[in-house]
Amino acid sequence: MTAAVAATGLFLTACATGPESRDVTNSYQCGQLDVHVTSLGNGDHLEVDYKGERLQLERKVSASGARYEAPDDEKTQFWSKGEWAMFSVKGQAYPDCLQAGALETPFEATGNEPFWDMRLMHQQMELNRLDDTGEPKKVTLETTVSNQNGREFRGKLDGQPLSLKVDRQLCEDTMSGAQFPAQVRLELNGEVLEGCGGDPERLFRGVEWVVEDLAGAGIIDSSRMTVEFFDENRLAGRASCNRYGGQYELTAEGMTFDYMFSTKMACAPALMNQEGRFLELMSNVKRAEIGPNGKLVLTTSANEEITAYKATY
Repeated sequence: MTAAVAATGLFLTACATGPESRDVTNSYQCGQLDVHVTSLGNGDHLEVDYKGERLQLERKVSASGARYEAPDDEKTQFWSKGEWAMFSVKGQAYPDCLQAGALETPFEATGNEPFWDMRLMHQQMELNRLDDTGEPKKVTLETTVSNQNGREFRGKLDGQPLSLKVDRQLCEDTMSGAQFPAQVRLELNGEVLEGCGGDPERLFRGVEWVVEDLAGAGIIDSSRMTVEFFDENRLAGRASCNRYGGQYELTAEGMTFDYMFSTKMACAPALMNQEGRFLELMSNVKRAEIGPNGKLVLTTSANEEITAYKATY
């Protein structure tokens, strides 16, 4: 059985500004980042609100969807296609932005006891089960429920009714303990298969995490240590006095940091000691998970923990 830890969801709002012009606001979640976009008037301009900031973008010609760019920076853009959007600021790409309850494309899920895996793309599902032989079973699905909590589908496999339910709730694999952003329940002719799905990187990327405790010792008042996960497996943040960076790797077995480096500015001895301790712990991290109340918990090989919360803007 999968474990539900937290639910996430956004909602769609629209407001009329006049009989001939209407501003429409949509909400997205780009990994852990909440983004609200407002199409102004006839859709030639877009306001993007994120991290306490507001971007003013202009519509550009695109082969599909609606693409907007900053007037003086083509690397700052928002490109939406249905429930999905791409968002980047000064060339920094955020995770795919999804409206409330929407699924990644493709959406993948796995389960245990018995083992199974599935891949869903554009209403077409491929299903593998441990006792199946040959090619994956292919099923055409139709959406029956679409709301901020997730999606439900139905179809037929070998003439038997099939239903698929995806809930946007934190899910933990029953064997590896790996976390995923969605719970999945598949029913086929009375048989129930449960598992987890979605891209696990969405649980960590998109926001800055602010450290609140260092291996049970707290942190120095008014000091700041942060962790941020970027595209291309890049890691960066503040270590107390200096900035640091490196690479991260997220697998079913856990998360590790490598190629760590930092700037060389000197600060007060207490801050330098805290910084040294932080970087030492970071270099030994073996697991990352989302804990109670949405906190980030980084655990080392010695079972020491760094805990952090999302930055507020």
